Amino acid sequence: MADASARDHYEVLGVIRTASADELKVAFRKLAIQHHPDKNPDDPSAARRFKEINSSYQVLSDPQRRAMYDRFGHGAESPGSPFASNGPFAGGVVDIADLNFDGILGDLLGVFGVGRGERGDLKRDLEITFDEAAFGCEKEIRYERVVACGDCRGTGSMPGSIPEPCSACLGRGRVRYQQGILPIAVERTCSRCKGSGKTVRDPCLACRGTALLTSTNNLSITIPPGVEPGATRLVTGAGSRPRPDRPPGDLEISIRVKQHPFFVREGDDVVCQVPLTFAQAALGAEIEVPTLDGKASCAYRPGPSPRASSGSRAKASRTE
Repeated sequence: MADASARDHYEVLGVIRTASADELKVAFRKLAIQHHPDKNPDDPSAARRFKEINSSYQVLSDPQRRAMYDRFGHGAESPGSPFASNGPFAGGVVDIADLNFDGILGDLLGVFGVGRGERGDLKRDLEITFDEAAFGCEKEIRYERVVACGDCRGTGSMPGSIPEPCSACLGRGRVRYQQGILPIAVERTCSRCKGSGKTVRDPCLACRGTALLTSTNNLSITIPPGVEPGATRLVTGAGSRPRPDRPPGDLEISIRVKQHPFFVREGDDVVCQVPLTFAQAALGAEIEVPTLDGKASCAYRPGPSPRASSGSRAKASRTE
């Protein structure tokens, strides 16, 4: 809550509300020297006055904080205010790239270019056989990703030339504009330089000034034994580079397992069906069954009926 007894910042510095930045600086220096505690060792109130002068200058010397103060007074700097220095909209500025929109709202805002910034993450499927999923394997995945141009080393300019600061954002890579509904300034990526803060006058012939190229990447992936269908592997830094000045994103690999002509996975078990004769089902028998790593001998116990026996399970022992 704002302190009702707090003096007006302009009154503290002794300047008018339209004072320029230079006039504020001159007034602050004059008052700071006059009321500095070291200059007034016998005056216990000098420290309080000096703190008040410094606080007023800190607010008015910052263009954003000054604008908020002109609109909302001391309430803009109160601890609970969203416009305070430690608030989410400090100085009345919000960077829309930092807002986290999820779900349908995020999809809708994404159509208009508002939402989470592109990080260069990629998703790819990797298909393996049933046997490879059971025993594990080494697989190589080949995919396309965006990388920095090697000819210009990610600058976008011809070798020997240097990009110039962007005239739209003055090299910041961000532009700020005032919203009509909310009393806050909104920041977004500069559309002219795509956030790089630089303008290419002599573009690189390989990347045509974009500083990025599409490249084919081969990556070796270790598949552990017993991997489940739909399991994912995350490879950090194997994604695309969203901008020349940003690191590449991650690659998420989703495992797809081909169906086997005989075997089916049920949890951690591998199941298959083996036909029996009527005599084997009625009397029991030692039969040979296939497994993933060869043939095995299986002792089958007789059941009450062929129908009941066909669903029975028997433990197999591998034949040497």
